Amino acid sequence: MTVRPLRVGFRCDAGQRAGVGHLVRCVALAEQLLAEGIEAVFLSDLGGVDWARRQLDARRLPVVDGPTTPDGLVAAARDLGLDAVVLDSYVLDAACGAALRRADVPVLAVVDGDHRGQEADLYLDQNLDAELYPLDLPEGATRLAGVRYALLRDSVRRARPASAPRARPDGPPRVLCFFGGTDAFDAAPVVAPLLIGTGVPLAATIVAGRPESREALAALTPATGQAFEVIAPTDDLPALVRAADVVVSAAGTSLWELLCLGAPAAVLWVVDNQRLGYDRVLAHGLAAGLGRLDELRAEGAARAKAVGELRHLLRDPARRDILAGQGWKFIDGHGKRRVTEALLNVIVTMRSSRDLCYFPR
Repeated sequence: MTVRPLRVGFRCDAGQRAGVGHLVRCVALAEQLLAEGIEAVFLSDLGGVDWARRQLDARRLPVVDGPTTPDGLVAAARDLGLDAVVLDSYVLDAACGAALRRADVPVLAVVDGDHRGQEADLYLDQNLDAELYPLDLPEGATRLAGVRYALLRDSVRRARPASAPRARPDGPPRVLCFFGGTDAFDAAPVVAPLLIGTGVPLAATIVAGRPESREALAALTPATGQAFEVIAPTDDLPALVRAADVVVSAAGTSLWELLCLGAPAAVLWVVDNQRLGYDRVLAHGLAAGLGRLDELRAEGAARAKAVGELRHLLRDPARRDILAGQGWKFIDGHGKRRVTEALLNVIVTMRSSRDLCYFPR
């Protein structure tokens, strides 16, 4: 009888335009697997994003080139001795999941609503109210749906306060603006003028993904009593979130981190697949809504409304307390443990007929 640890592969990518959201949630799940004594390897194209490479290197997570074809992925799974594969991609060949399943490799597909024809044994949709929307699944497949399965990194979970934060009683609000690891759609230079337009004294830290964006932001003239600090993407984001009185971000995967930390947030939707999450978060009263990024680029009613929403949030500590408390209660930070248990159940069930066992720590 062969005894060895389980090994799970993650097929996900990052890039200046694609962003790092898929990679970040896979890293979170990989952390939990490592804690369970299970090996993890990334099959990824990191698109030259240094921040993404640092996330893997810091956790000693090996990375190899990500196959782009079903046959290539099956071959890689065999060569690497993978006991399961996690697929998290909007552009991966839809036949990859089926090919892995035919090769008796269990598949977990991380999706956002539509599974795009990707076959899997286990589907994860960590979006708010995902459980309310039915999804046709392959025979025998299971679905994990809703924010109780949100995949959050250990750095976020460690930074989670023991109780919902309360607004500071005095001083200008501290604002943090960030839009993923790359700010693929250049949202920071759009949002900063909205803060200026509020006229509210504040101290803002703005994370800008590209040097050109940082230059554009540095050229802005803040209003009286306002101070802007423009920085490059950082590994210390949870600490910056904890220190902020208001966080402005996109309605993507990082939103669940903000809620878990109890950050009073103002959000906008950057791409179409964020619209549903944006609407649901606002419907639950978990964040202030600024609207669609493209509608905020030019003067008009949408921009004026967003400025007014920000002004209200900056001036109203009581509203910030309400948002912080709602978000903190909504996301408990234990989603990746629940997902790991479900994935192990799929692996063990499939392997129960084989002469192979494993011993997690």
